[in-house]
Amino acid sequence: MYSNDQSSIGRRIFDVYIQGNLVLKDFNIMEEAGGVGKGITMNFTNILVNSGTLEISLYWAGKGTSDGPESSVYGPLISAITITPNFSNHIGFYVFAVVGIIIASCVILASLLLFLWRKGYLGRKSKGDEAFQGRDTGYFSLRQIKAATDNFNLINKIGVGGFGPVYKGVLTNGKMIAVKQLSSKSKQGNREFINEIGLISALQHPNLVKLHGCCTEGKELLLIYEYMENNSLARALFGRELSRLNLDWPTRKRICLGIARGLAYLHEESRLKIVHRDIKATNILLDKDLNAKISDFGLAKLDEDENTHISTRIAGTIGYMAPEYAMRGYLTDKADVYSF
Repeated sequence: MYSNDQSSIGRRIFDVYIQGNLVLKDFNIMEEAGGVGKGITMNFTNILVNSGTLEISLYWAGKGTSDGPESSVYGPLISAITITPNFSNHIGFYVFAVVGIIIASCVILASLLLFLWRKGYLGRKSKGDEAFQGRDTGYFSLRQIKAATDNFNLINKIGVGGFGPVYKGVLTNGKMIAVKQLSSKSKQGNREFINEIGLISALQHPNLVKLHGCCTEGKELLLIYEYMENNSLARALFGRELSRLNLDWPTRKRICLGIARGLAYLHEESRLKIVHRDIKATNILLDKDLNAKISDFGLAKLDEDENTHISTRIAGTIGYMAPEYAMRGYLTDKADVYSF
């Protein structure tokens, strides 16, 4: 929306790109809308959408005035997008195929677990393990983890998470893992540990860190994740000079889009609608190809569809909290968007 004087930025002429392709050249939003302070609707066809992502970019064409605004008006606003597919629905067959594969995998896994239980490999769980029974995640023995991390050697310590130290490890099959160790004296950590296993074991997405399993042997509470070669985004941007990464702008954009896709999955696409509550640079991990993955679900909350918001105790990092959540405990998925 614009006024035709110095109270508007005045840069009305844009080149518009959709999916990286130029669709409008020297587009004058004021002329097309029929005046200032008016909206306009544009329709485009034959747009190819890849990976479920639609990218729309407006670039100032270098034409028009450059007066500074006196109010909060900084350019055109895309208020709504409607996408109408022009293909028939052939998804049903694939859905049934995927469901069949999942059911078959579950039957095989259940048979394997039953076999191991009868052989005694899964017997004699401690009382602390009862809280984790029924969780859909792998189980590692303490002996396996000690062998992988060289008995939690400080040389293999790669950071400190919300639960405690994090160690790099190598399993006997050569797979690299990250082991997050929880202090056995932390009551809150116990709750967060159960919460993280319960939530992340039900989630699978390229932009969420993958949980391989856990270990609750003796007094140990351990989470075993996929190993992320480039550590956290915080370390890449703000760490010591030797650990910082030279991230060019295309890489930074890809990292931002990866985080956004992960949040979109948590908030809208997953069967479980989840609010993370602690989105920050230290909880964004980077793999060997610098793909971003959201981690640390210890504070996450389920967001029921029928609820407009969740009233809950405040938890997370103060500097990243949305005002309505920090002041009133009023939690929605917008809190994650604010942190992002």
